[in-house]
Amino acid sequence: MKRIVSLKERIPLLEEKIGYCFKNKENLVLALTHSSYANEIKNHRMQSNERLEFLGDAVLNIAISEKIYLSKSGLAEGEMTRVRSNIVCEASLMDCSNKLNIGSFLLLGKGEEMTGGRGRTSILSDTFEAIIGAIYLDSGLDNAKAFIYEQMKEIIENSIKGTMFTDYKTQLQEEMQKSSECRILYEIIDEQGPDHNKVFISQVKVNDVVMGTGEGRSKKEAEQSAAKKAIISLKN
Repeated sequence: MKRIVSLKERIPLLEEKIGYCFKNKENLVLALTHSSYANEIKNHRMQSNERLEFLGDAVLNIAISEKIYLSKSGLAEGEMTRVRSNIVCEASLMDCSNKLNIGSFLLLGKGEEMTGGRGRTSILSDTFEAIIGAIYLDSGLDNAKAFIYEQMKEIIENSIKGTMFTDYKTQLQEEMQKSSECRILYEIIDEQGPDHNKVFISQVKVNDVVMGTGEGRSKKEAEQSAAKKAIISLKN
């Protein structure tokens, strides 16, 4: 329980980062509690952030749908769906979490901690949605929408304008072909979680050298994540 006490002491710092002060601090603590931590201390009947994530996902989708609907009156339903999927994806939500340094505030089980859970795409994106859900519970839809629009402002604007580029596989292909002939291969190397909530782990090889590893809720999303990691690696 020492980790909970330590987290509560740091809550003002996180509230400053996210630009929202919670009336009920327990809502924020719950949003930061991963299932691995809750399962680790079963005697205390801890809950995880999974239910808040479910709620936050619904709030996020309605907020982004409304923004697209009001911003682009000429878009057909299919186009609005495409724009929304560019915004509400694991990669975007993970980027938002990283900007707020959410990983450093998480309550994780020891096993998840040791295997790099603080930087895991699925955990960071799920936690961002859980924080949205926590704000919604704490003070309603308007404040939750304000948080979403502030934290995702650039992503939303770029996607609505049509300038947001999310096909990292094509970008990697074009980047590698600038210098030489190469063979790019994507492999699914692991699958985690139950069938209804599965996470796929993919790696991308360039001429048999592993360039990036990523994860996602689908095989395509995992491959895109791996390609993005490879691009970042190349730039560094």
